[in-house]
Amino acid sequence: MESSGTALSCTPATLLLLHLGLTSSMAQKNEFQTGLVGGEVTLNCTGILPESQLPQDSVVRWKYSDTLLWRMENNLKYWKKPSFITGRSDIKMQYKQLNVRDLQLSDAGIYTCEYGTHKVHTSLHIVNLEISLDGHFLQNEVPKLILTQNSSSPLPDLSITLFDSNNNRVTPEIQKKNLQEYIVNLKKLETMNSGTWVCQIHSDSPLINQNISFAVKVLGFQNPDLERKYATVDSAVILSWRLNSQKIKWKKGFTGQLNWKQQEGAESHELLDFNITAEGQLHETKKSNNLLFEIPENKPESPIEVKLPKVHFNHSGQYQCQLEYERRHAQSKIELVVMKVSANPAGPLSRGASVTLTCQVSGPLAPDAYLSWEPVNGSKMDIKKSKQREVKLEVTISTAGLWSCHLTEGSDKKISFHYHVEEASVWINNVIIGASIGGSLLAFALGCLCIISGVRWQRRRQRAKRMAQARQHLLENKTCQCQHRLRK
Repeated sequence: MESSGTALSCTPATLLLLHLGLTSSMAQKNEFQTGLVGGEVTLNCTGILPESQLPQDSVVRWKYSDTLLWRMENNLKYWKKPSFITGRSDIKMQYKQLNVRDLQLSDAGIYTCEYGTHKVHTSLHIVNLEISLDGHFLQNEVPKLILTQNSSSPLPDLSITLFDSNNNRVTPEIQKKNLQEYIVNLKKLETMNSGTWVCQIHSDSPLINQNISFAVKVLGFQNPDLERKYATVDSAVILSWRLNSQKIKWKKGFTGQLNWKQQEGAESHELLDFNITAEGQLHETKKSNNLLFEIPENKPESPIEVKLPKVHFNHSGQYQCQLEYERRHAQSKIELVVMKVSANPAGPLSRGASVTLTCQVSGPLAPDAYLSWEPVNGSKMDIKKSKQREVKLEVTISTAGLWSCHLTEGSDKKISFHYHVEEASVWINNVIIGASIGGSLLAFALGCLCIISGVRWQRRRQRAKRMAQARQHLLENKTCQCQHRLRK
């Protein structure tokens, strides 16, 4: 019976301890929340009743560590103490939530909501992400991110994952100075990288899963890194550079210029300069007369363009368009490759003779580029090819006809020049026919001239004869008058 009594007497003590532990756990709660610099957070007073159900004499306090921030009574009277969040905080009265705006790193710490015997402690963890150059880059620049965290608790070791504007995972180079600051170096940017990026940070303890979005704008050219344009002598060609400033809504003005040099290491000539306003308007000014070129009329969102109306062989070379923004530069090159064809000897091909055709292009060429001569409507046996990257190819022929020189890269024909070799007999017949026609026209013209001259001469002769007759008649009249007077 004693053992039984002992068990019964222990039961109330056990229940009391359980009750005190439960009461203690309900009276105090610990929570964790993450905020971003520049953003806002709402800290909950977890477990509090709605304002309409609170006792009449209830008082609610918000503290930062031991510093009183807000004191509220149920009769809607409230008081706030000037503090570091003054002007950036307010209370959502329904559930007495503390809202803090425009967060700063120094806002991290322990915030406590007290009502009655209840206390809710919220550990606010602040994270800041800075991007170099305010997120405005030129193509091929390397951005740098600085991630900083602050907390009143021991700082966690963060895992960082990046996703670009196309939602592709990016593997950056991460330098961890300490647990408070991480430096993230990215690779060179391209114009296609403009858009919204996401930095994902994670920690297991405390549990952090935070996505931070940031904007990246990459100003540059939409042309390939190295573009080649092909033209034959005496043809027209337009060189064009397409900027992406309108596409990415770049709201700042910048300038640029277009330069040309015939080959690497040669003197550079400035052809034009331009500026684009913050509103996107393009203004161009021609700077050089060393090269005969035209500036096509500008249209909204038009590219930077120059037109060579009649290409010469020495117009080949590098055309570099460069833009400048805040003393930083980006450029894009177009290599103009020009082809010309000549014959030695020039003129018609005599029977039994031969002629050497020379096809030449300005260099340098792509590694897999080559020249070839081929007769139109001929056989494959007659095709002659150069070695790769050779810029000159000759072929000696003894048959008249149409020949074509091709510049090929891989399996893609980039440009062709057609040259017609004419037979001498055909040429001579054409000359004879032309001379006959010309002689006939000349004879006809001379005949017409003779007829016209003869008619004019006949008219002059008749006029002179009539004048002589008039003089004779006048003389005879005067003689008769004199004789008549003498008779009287």
